Amino acid sequence: MALIALAADKGSPGVTTAAVALSAVWPRRVLLAETDPAGGDLVYRSAAAHGGPLNPNTGMLSIAATARRGLVPDQLWDHVQPLSGGLEVLVGLGTSEQAAGLAGLWPTLGHAFSSLADSPQSPADVIADCGRISGDTPVVDLFPHAALVLLISRTEPEAIARVRDRAAALATKLHGGPRGAASLATPLIGVVLIAEPGAAPKLAGQVNDMLVHAQTGARVVGTIADDPTGADQLAGRKRGRLDKSLLIRSARKVAADVYQQYGAAWANQTQMNGQSR
Repeated sequence: MALIALAADKGSPGVTTAAVALSAVWPRRVLLAETDPAGGDLVYRSAAAHGGPLNPNTGMLSIAATARRGLVPDQLWDHVQPLSGGLEVLVGLGTSEQAAGLAGLWPTLGHAFSSLADSPQSPADVIADCGRISGDTPVVDLFPHAALVLLISRTEPEAIARVRDRAAALATKLHGGPRGAASLATPLIGVVLIAEPGAAPKLAGQVNDMLVHAQTGARVVGTIADDPTGADQLAGRKRGRLDKSLLIRSARKVAADVYQQYGAAWANQTQMNGQSR
């Protein structure tokens, strides 16, 4: 199991929606962590399992004090709240100003997130909603601990150009330069496109060719449907069969493809970590 970080270069391509959708259909137990230093959205858009609102003070805000004294991965569960559908979440900060309380702690959090896979009591994957990573956002300090960084992008030409450049910059920062397709260096860098379903396969192929040609080291790992109705259902703003929505059906395929491609390697790594202790 592993830490999977989701992020965007600029704008609002739907990182939170993609993170929630992928978490909802993930094939193993998963913890969704809102790690955007600019603040989280779930406290405003989702209800807790008890039917009331989520507690904004339990999550990333409360974990800051714990992490300064050292953080054992299982301690993460002390700060988790279940959503009404059962998804376990680490609620994000309320405002960007609160991010000062996490200064210097991002590597500690990244290590705890990635090590949760090795927990003998409650192992889980962690999907981290990192928000926008343009500029000097400190959340990129999580990335060296991730198994996979997924850049979320829409398909307008300017968005594709930005994700290409961001992927190349991340490859340089994390790997010292772009890597070939056969490289197993982690974190792997992938791109998930938010696209109209009918155009998704062709666009994915074109964008993947561009990423390869530009030697970014990144690859398109899938597409999630641009489905505003499904997004509203996921956020609880509309009623309907969410499991039948284009959003969830496409997210399920991405989750299955990612896990089929990389899950065995993550499981083997977890076993190796356990044997080395």
